[in-house]
Amino acid sequence: MSMAKQPTVTERLRAAILAAGVTQYRIAEDTGVNRAALSRFIRRQRGLDGSSIDVLAEYLGLDLLPAKRRGKGW
Repeated sequence: MSMAKQPTVTERLRAAILAAGVTQYRIAEDTGVNRAALSRFIRRQRGLDGSSIDVLAEYLGLDLLPAKRRGKGW
């Protein structure tokens, strides 16, 4: 039995940015996240620092919730 791979936090964040219905420029202006860093993140060239992730998640209305435990011992 194979389990479907869950999207990573960065994949979910990237998808939310692309689906936001506003430009990356507007997101950068509204959040204070560096526009070039945001663009590199979208193009999968670089990651973002934790504070940028926090600001973007709040701006986009994303919550990080724990997945149901799957016998991984944590």
